[in-house]
Amino acid sequence: MTTSPQPPPPHVCAAFGARGSEPELIDGGPIWRCGDAAIRPAPNPAEAAWVAQTLDAITVDNLRLGRPLRSTDGRWVVGGWSATRYLSGRAEPRHDEVVAVSVRLHGATDTLKRPRFLEARKDVFATADRAAWGEELVELDRDKGGRLFELVTASRVPIGLKSQVVHGDLFGNVLFDGKAAPALIDFNPFWRPPEWAAAVIVVDALAWGGADEGILKRWAHLAEWSQALVRALLFRLAVHALHPRSTLQSLRGLERATTQILDLV
Repeated sequence: MTTSPQPPPPHVCAAFGARGSEPELIDGGPIWRCGDAAIRPAPNPAEAAWVAQTLDAITVDNLRLGRPLRSTDGRWVVGGWSATRYLSGRAEPRHDEVVAVSVRLHGATDTLKRPRFLEARKDVFATADRAAWGEELVELDRDKGGRLFELVTASRVPIGLKSQVVHGDLFGNVLFDGKAAPALIDFNPFWRPPEWAAAVIVVDALAWGGADEGILKRWAHLAEWSQALVRALLFRLAVHALHPRSTLQSLRGLERATTQILDLV
């Protein structure tokens, strides 16, 4: 059983300039529209402040960025919530365009310093990331993805790509509104090569987005592409094996992606 997301309380909406607005859940959450603000939970204040400062500072060609909102007293986080300006659009299966967004975005983040809070992260995604890169041994449920993880690990070889700040979860988080530039209203930071971030999108698109297998070859010009794909696949398999809400249906998608990627590498 899952619980419904809870909306931001009135004092949080008011703090971000949306006093009296009725929170509207956006695409199942956890983001709520309150007037001209998009308000989301911020369980890690240090990370939320970093995201706000980053989105406030960078500019990316042909990409609408959800600029962060300060509260009326100048804070980025209020009562465990942060906010950006609301941008129109919805996630659409325009997978190659999302990969292109990734390439442009990470061209603008390649000079950012590694955030200190990344070292302390112990959530499912951080743990899965370290497991995928062979930096941590993690016990994975074999029936939820661990068996496939072991299989794919045999294809992992040393890689020479340079790590930088990247958004590690762009699939489903880039919004489209007709012919307008794509929109991005969050940033899920990792310290990995930009090719890996692009590969995560492709793995997700193959597993759950109905992407055609040709997407693997359309981005094969990216450096060390096959190994970026292997690590992206290991990352998603580890997340699936560790996540309490993973399902047999979602594993089927990863099984399909695994077959397609191993045929390539």
